[in-house]
Amino acid sequence: MPEANKKNTRGRRIEVVGEVISDKMNKTISVLIYRLVRHKKYGKFVKRTSVFKAHDEHNVAKIGDTVRIFQTRPLSKTKRWMLAEVIKTGNRTEGVEA
Repeated sequence: MPEANKKNTRGRRIEVVGEVISDKMNKTISVLIYRLVRHKKYGKFVKRTSVFKAHDEHNVAKIGDTVRIFQTRPLSKTKRWMLAEVIKTGNRTEGVEA
């Protein structure tokens, strides 16, 4: 069987979708992830957030973009994710600080 047609045989690949909140580092982006967690006592769903550092080899993702990242081996002290694709580009205004 050719390598290109082979499925991932080393287990499932953990992927999440989030929004880029920082791209100031070289080849690294910070991605904000939302998830719903059920409250233990009241049963209400509460929105929780996490910020992951992801490797962006070609610096293509910018602030405001919606991206898909996947878990990988540790690349640095805090970086354990890698950019899979940019799903949607955000509102970009060149040279204007918010």
